[in-house]
This record gives sequence, structure tokens and C-alpha cells, in this order.
Amino acid sequence: MGKRKRIAAEARKEAQKSVSFAKLNEVPTSPRKMRLVADMVRGMEVFRALGVLKFSNKEAAARIEKLLRSAIANWEAKNERKAEGGELFISLIQVDGGAMLKRMRPAPQGRGYRIRKRSNHVTLHVDTLNKENQN
Repeated sequence: MGKRKRIAAEARKEAQKSVSFAKLNEVPTSPRKMRLVADMVRGMEVFRALGVLKFSNKEAAARIEKLLRSAIANWEAKNERKAEGGELFISLIQVDGGAMLKRMRPAPQGRGYRIRKRSNHVTLHVDTLNKENQN
């Protein structure tokens, strides 16, 4: 590895030290339904977001709650201490489309209608609150 690449890699590594994330791949829910829940908690403090997700009626909320708990645990393992209230917030939550299962449904007069069973990928970043973020 050249010197320029090594310097860039070290800078990236240093930037990732304070950010912890968790990924959930191939969730069998449409991305549109998952984004509704992701928009509810985007930018929130993590313990407040856990409360919102726990009492949400949406099925996707349970999956995001589990993912958020995983991201918090990743942050705690990386920083070797427990998270305190008001310290962590959701810095990024992103829902991307995943693989799509295509099926056929019988329709009148010998035709077939296409059914698309969608899936998605969710990425959730947890970060500490800095002085710059509070302004």
C-alpha cells in the first residue's frame, strides 16, 4: 500500500472511531413501509427513539428497535463503557431496496398478474452529541 492510501485509510479509520453502526439486510418488508418508521426516529436521542419504537403499531418498528439496540451495544463495546441518557443520538438511518422476489398470480382469461415481494436493507449509525451538533 502506498503512502497516500495509508494516510487516507488511517484518516477514515480515525473518523469511524466515534461512530458505531448496525446493518440489517434482506428484511422482507417493502422499503416504503420501513422508511415510514425510519422517518419517525431519524435524528432522535436513542433512548427516546427506543420508547417511540416500542409503542409503535407498525411491524417494521420491532425490527428497527432490535437494530437500534444492536447499534447501541456496538457503541458500548467500541467505547468500553455504558451509554448514558442524552449522550447518543441516531446520526444516520438509511433504508435501501433489496432483492425482489417475482411471483405470478392467476388472473381472469388465462392471464397472470405479477406480484413483487420486496425486501430492504437498513443501516443505522449511532453517534455522540458534540458541541457542534447542539448549535
